[in-house]
Parts: sequence; structure tokens; C-alpha cells
Amino acid sequence: MAKMPTIIAAFARLRSGQTPVELRKDLGFADNFLYMLKGQEASELEVKAFNCALVLHADHELNASTFAARVCASTLTDIYSCVTAAVGALKGSLHGGANECVFDMLKEIRAEGNCQAYLDRKLASHEKIMGFGHRVYKTQDPREKYLRQMAKDLTQGTKDEVWYQLSVEIEAYMKHTKHLIPNVDFYSATVYHVLGIDSSIYTLIFAMSRVAGWIAHIQEQRKNNKLIRPRSNYIGAQGLEYLPIGRR
Repeated sequence: MAKMPTIIAAFARLRSGQTPVELRKDLGFADNFLYMLKGQEASELEVKAFNCALVLHADHELNASTFAARVCASTLTDIYSCVTAAVGALKGSLHGGANECVFDMLKEIRAEGNCQAYLDRKLASHEKIMGFGHRVYKTQDPREKYLRQMAKDLTQGTKDEVWYQLSVEIEAYMKHTKHLIPNVDFYSATVYHVLGIDSSIYTLIFAMSRVAGWIAHIQEQRKNNKLIRPRSNYIGAQGLEYLPIGRR
């Protein structure tokens, strides 16, 4: 858990030509990361918002990455392999990459200047609107309301308020036209942007948070372990005749 934010902050600074910043022992987990990322101490509100986001993303039952970690743990491999498997699953755009896609969408809508026309075009072509819908929650994602409030508090009275207002407009339109609810990824995109985090590392921030949950699940799996090995149900063709290579 300690290594993840250090690596991400150093990577983000090095790729932009900046020198990595050493952590400070007088700062906590959330404020230390923001300090190592930006080189300056974050405000109390920024630390509160980021800490809230980290807690909300830390664990969420058997999502794809957590399940991948538990499958690996059930083979009694090492913790690094388990976390690596989880990272591989999180990398997919339908899992950890969703909030990065959300902010890309916000930028496209702002540039186009017409939210409704943009969404209508995407929906008409059957494209997925990122940040909406959930496999488990059908009425409200309980995590989303906290991030919405954080996005509002962080942007109120600033030039970044446009991102929050645009998000509210998108949410209202999606609820009205498709009856879809925003999930945890939707408002976290605005929160991370306002905190000075580039959208290209949003998935890394997700990993930095979720590693706490992965480790807990790995430990839990090992306490009462049984190899996770689901059975498959063959639905292919049957009664086929084998043809030697010479007759094919």
C-alpha cells in the first residue's frame, strides 16, 4: 500500500520532466500522495476529497479485479502475483478505466458545446456512455453521492465549476432518457481533475486505492483456502467425426 502511491507519483512527475518528490513523515496517506504528485501541500478540502475517494474505491465485493486476485491467491502463489493479476483486470476500460473515459467525454462535450446532441448521437449509435449503470446497483450507487458532493465543494466558485455543472446536466439527461444512474466513476473524474491529477493516470489512482481491498481479500482467501476452480458447461457441437489430416 505504501509503495503504490510512491511509484505513481514518481512516474507522473518523471514522464513530465519533473524530479520526484520525497514523502513527508508529518503527512498522511492522501495528503502525502498529493504532495509527492504536485510538489506542494494540498488544502484541507483537497485532502478530505481525495481521502473520501480513496475510501470509496478501496473495496467493493467481488468485482473483476478482486476476484482475479482471489483466484490467484487460491493457488497459494505470492502476493505480488495476486496484485499483478488484479492490476491486469483493472486495466480494462470497463473496470478501472471508466473514469478516464468519463473525463474524455466531458472534454468532448465541452468542446462541442451541446450536451444533448452529443449524448443523442452516442446513444443512437449504441455507444456506451461511461460512468452510468451498474451490475449491482439499480436505483443508486451509494458511493456516488459522496463524490458528487466533493465535486461540488471543490469546484464551487472556481473556473472548474463548469465540469461539475456539465456532469449534473449529463446525469439529468441520462436519468430522463435511459433511466440510468451514475456510478462511482462518474463524479470521481471531476474530483480527480480538480485535484490536479491527469486523466491518463486515473486508473492508477484506482489501483492505489483498491490495493487495500485486494490485500484484505488475499489474506481472507488464505485463511480458509480452497482452490477456486469453476466448472464449464460445454455447449458446442457434438457427435462430430474425426478426419485424419490427409482427408481434410
